[in-house]
Amino acid sequence: MSTVKEDYFESKVLGHPAGLFVLFFTEMWERFSYYGMRAILVIFLTGAIAGDNPGWGWSTEAALSLLGTYALLVYLTPLLGGYLADKKIGYRMAVVVGALLMTLGHASMAVETPTFLYIGIAFLILGNGFFKPNMTSIISKMYEGHNEKKDGAYNIFYMGVNAGAFLGILLCGWVGENVGWSYGFGLAGIFMLLGMLQFYFAQPLFGDIGRKPTKEDLEDRMMISDDQGVNRQAKLNHFQIIDYVLIAVFTVSAFIFIINDPLSKIGGIDTFNLTVAGMENSLFYALVAAISFIVLLLVRLPRYERIERDRLIAFGIFCIFTVFFWAAFEQAAGSLPIYTRDFTDRILEGGAATVFRIINFSVTVIPLLIITYVLIKLFGQTWKRISTSNIILGFSFVIVWGIIIYKVTLEYSAETTEVDVTWFAILNSLYIIIFAPLFTKWWDSKYNPPASVKYFLGLALLGLGFGFLAMGAWSVPSGAESAKLSMAWLVLAYLFHTLGELCLSPMGLSYLSKLIPTRMIAFMFGVYYLAIAIGNKLAHYVGGDIEKITAEYSLSTFFLIFTIVPIGLGIISLLLHPLLKRLMHGIR
Repeated sequence: MSTVKEDYFESKVLGHPAGLFVLFFTEMWERFSYYGMRAILVIFLTGAIAGDNPGWGWSTEAALSLLGTYALLVYLTPLLGGYLADKKIGYRMAVVVGALLMTLGHASMAVETPTFLYIGIAFLILGNGFFKPNMTSIISKMYEGHNEKKDGAYNIFYMGVNAGAFLGILLCGWVGENVGWSYGFGLAGIFMLLGMLQFYFAQPLFGDIGRKPTKEDLEDRMMISDDQGVNRQAKLNHFQIIDYVLIAVFTVSAFIFIINDPLSKIGGIDTFNLTVAGMENSLFYALVAAISFIVLLLVRLPRYERIERDRLIAFGIFCIFTVFFWAAFEQAAGSLPIYTRDFTDRILEGGAATVFRIINFSVTVIPLLIITYVLIKLFGQTWKRISTSNIILGFSFVIVWGIIIYKVTLEYSAETTEVDVTWFAILNSLYIIIFAPLFTKWWDSKYNPPASVKYFLGLALLGLGFGFLAMGAWSVPSGAESAKLSMAWLVLAYLFHTLGELCLSPMGLSYLSKLIPTRMIAFMFGVYYLAIAIGNKLAHYVGGDIEKITAEYSLSTFFLIFTIVPIGLGIISLLLHPLLKRLMHGIR
């Protein structure tokens, strides 16, 4: 068995298995489609219904309600997709099925009618459920026996995630804002299809990893490693009646809240808009769902053996921090585009316009050159084994370079420059492309900090980023609907948000793969994405009130909320270090 594992490290790209970089590019195109679509969704929905490129004129609250429910369900469906991959169809087939469903989803959204919008979102939700947990599960299997390399591997993979986000936001955002929304949605679908084909034809690199599980595979997953690294048969924690009751309460309560939020705010349908105990908008049911889930954990955890139980508790603590991190971070998809459009001075003339064009050219072309370099390195190692996959991947980059050249040519011929709303969103991905290699070296070195410090850094840096936005908006009076604030505040905010993300997000995946028993790795990836799902819904639920909070208090107050809470939680993470160290039982 160890020989098979070592084979993946025989063909290396930048010190890691070539298969990792096939996953890198597959995930890159999936993130291209996801972030490209998401970058223009809120601006499209809330845009004026008249003009050269009209939107639908929705309220901010309605648009973010739809985005929040979509984002929540995107991260919930991995529970089902992870289970099916673990037990039935295998990780690789799940990835292919998910990519096909997402391709159909983007194609539907390109039709640009309400019916096809909802159909498209449904396909995207289902597709993500199959795709998302199983890409990371393949990496986990590839690095079995190489735990010391996992942190670096997940950082490289995360750089692929953000390379896709960078290109998706850059191209779909520019095409959507300047050519037409339908073209932006359609472009996301094209690259999702190409990404699926590239992965499908690269199967020879993965050997038995991710294939349909056999009876022997399922038995192997029943093993657990103790403190001394000795493998033994795990004691199963079967579901009992109380577990099923709590799951049912959680599911029904969450369903009522999730369905009510967009129905009442978008369509004025109040069927599920229930008020209980003075809590309006079905908030009571959100509270019941949260309590029932916590009780479920408290009931089940004591039944596990000590080592499994302790590691699962540590995992649960990380999930709590993850919820609040994403509740703040995901303002980038909801309230920040509104802030960028309505409160930021984006018109540049003369020398300022020239400087921006040079910067824009540099941040567009240089990262793409770096990614193309990685592509060429992959070709050099794998061309004979997966030539069809590499041809498809190369064709994808020909399209990307063609659009980039056309875009840059148009921008240099204009006399004045209006920076696109979506342009600022690429800063997050750009910073990750720049800083991820440095963080990878840090995590691979002897100075690799413990989990509690990483979570502290992630949350504190995120809070500082919002502190810059609060400072910049200090002069905006209560009730203001627009302003001309400096773009510098957004540039600084995205920088600190990104540094925080690099400390926390890829580490969550890495620690999860180390803490969770093999038999339930894909399913627990789904649970981790449940935490992200709750964070996403919370982000857009609160973000939808940006106009209300700005009217009653101030825009600065809105951003102060996201400054204070993450920093406070980061300090709690530091204080929990001794406890987390004991619970992890030697996992570093």
